[in-house]
Amino acid sequence: MENYIICNCKQVSYTDIEHALANHTKMEDVMEVFEDVQKITHCSTGCGGCHDKVLDVISEIMMK
Repeated sequence: MENYIICNCKQVSYTDIEHALANHTKMEDVMEVFEDVQKITHCSTGCGGCHDKVLDVISEIMMK
């Protein structure tokens, strides 16, 4: 998987989100997981434009 920037404001990459999910082994409430990822990476705290992309990436990673 190629690493790419998901959140331009905070320069958070796909790999950053993957690492933030390291403690999540099962698909829990996606909004809770999103909040944890946000606390760790600060993604989607600038303009918020990446919110849906971040949720998509979380879902993709958790479904692997």
